[in-house]
Amino acid sequence: MKIDIKQIFEGEDSIFIRYKQETPTIKRIVSILENEDNKLWGRADGENVAVSYEDILYLESVDDKVFAYTTDKVLKIDGSLNSFMSANDDDSFFRCSKSMIINVNRVVALKSLSSNRIDATMESGEHIMISRRYASDFRRLLKGGR
Repeated sequence: MKIDIKQIFEGEDSIFIRYKQETPTIKRIVSILENEDNKLWGRADGENVAVSYEDILYLESVDDKVFAYTTDKVLKIDGSLNSFMSANDDDSFFRCSKSMIINVNRVVALKSLSSNRIDATMESGEHIMISRRYASDFRRLLKGGR
């Protein structure tokens, strides 16, 4: 991919993206540009806290409550896992089970297990199971398709 960056001194800032095929990388770049705030709000330690989507390791639904996990925080967020996935239409987040969504960009190792499951090791060292129901979609995502 060729990147051409040029500073201007007059006029409005603009960004041009030219591509032959819309890849997950292109989608992610456009998503970042369109969503400048790119933050998720939740509650931690009794106060409202914002975290960048990039900092989220995974989201988990426990007893009808949704939590977002970073390396150093756990936030309780409003909504459901489905509403989160609907609001974030890029390939950074993947539904890996009925109760979990992982940030694919924060996975450091993968291991195939019996019964067609996948063990994903996150940057924090935590192991998250990708259920067999979602494993084939995850493999397809890794190959560059959704």
